[in-house]
Amino acid sequence: MSVSAGTSIRPAEESAVSRPRWLLMIDPLLLLAALGLVACSLVTLRVATRGQDPGPSYYVERQAIYAGLGVFIALVLTRIDYSRLREYKYFLYGLMIALNIVVFGTSPINGARRWIPLPFLEFQSSEFGKVLLIVALSAFAVDRLRRLHERRTTALIMLLALIPALIVIPQPDLGTGMVYVAIGFMLLFVGGTSWKQLTALVALFAASIALVLAGAPALGVHVLKPYQQQRLTTFLNPPRVCTTKDPTCYQLNESEIAIGSGQKTGRGVAGATQTELDYLPAPSTDFIFAALAETYGFVGAAVVLSLYALLIWRALRILTMAKNLYGTLIAGGILAMLMFQVFVSVGMTIGIMPTTGVPLPLMSYGGSSVIVTFIALGLLQSIHVQARMASTGKNRSLV
Repeated sequence: MSVSAGTSIRPAEESAVSRPRWLLMIDPLLLLAALGLVACSLVTLRVATRGQDPGPSYYVERQAIYAGLGVFIALVLTRIDYSRLREYKYFLYGLMIALNIVVFGTSPINGARRWIPLPFLEFQSSEFGKVLLIVALSAFAVDRLRRLHERRTTALIMLLALIPALIVIPQPDLGTGMVYVAIGFMLLFVGGTSWKQLTALVALFAASIALVLAGAPALGVHVLKPYQQQRLTTFLNPPRVCTTKDPTCYQLNESEIAIGSGQKTGRGVAGATQTELDYLPAPSTDFIFAALAETYGFVGAAVVLSLYALLIWRALRILTMAKNLYGTLIAGGILAMLMFQVFVSVGMTIGIMPTTGVPLPLMSYGGSSVIVTFIALGLLQSIHVQARMASTGKNRSLV
């Protein structure tokens, strides 16, 4: 369509003509990586749940519904300016604390109080707390932009991350508590906190772990549950021979057998005996990577890890192109959440990380984990869209 000389275009019309369509502004590779992981999850769950009631169709269908709902929420978030969330930091942080406290009044499931029962799924508040913490903590850090290098600010940010961590650990949920701490540390790193202060935090964290594992029990104080202590000590000093009295060692042993038996191309659906005969513990959740490796071998594991690498790369790119510091910090927090969960979840199946029950993002079965991951990806897409819009119009904002 041509515009003749002397014909004026109103600002709204000019914006509509020059501005790219919203859908073209999203990061297609980030979306492709997420959908690819969901597809791998559905394929793996069909194998991993063959021996579980009420059958693989139940798990696959529900996981697909969770993913569909998550994609819808992510698309909605993509069209929202994430910067508006900064105004609600106190409400979001308070909501996170409240949700994590409410579960203590619910009925325990498998000895843990982590879920709020809803009609369609068990709502795990600590999972939603990850995103709420990222959004709220990033806002607190931006408000103290000029004091991010001060020790008082560093201590405050870590304290705000430790409070919810100390609430979820007694649920018991040690893995999510570790994710909260990792998020706080990453926000300080991305915000430009000095290496001296970051090193001091690492040293303090290591000393705290040593106190919890050795000093506190010697004084008659038990911060962690006995099985949580066993998971950490087994990881640090694995026994040569596993017995049935050591479930943590047994889980690790069966996981390593499953991964090793997969070899290059896997044993196939019919030959994945570790998974199908129920030797592998929690093959649909905690040890789904081991079930994948046994069934599809090194090739299948490499495909999934490549998709995670793509996901992390795009998150890093969005972190660098955010239009303001708030977007950079949110992207950094989401990056920490994804990287930590992938490293711990995959690492524990091969014995390089303790068994903490951290879900593998978009792979492990569970509505809360899948939906929360897509919420995080929706925020990343919002940061990407806003950065694209800022690059075609206004200059990059500082905060």
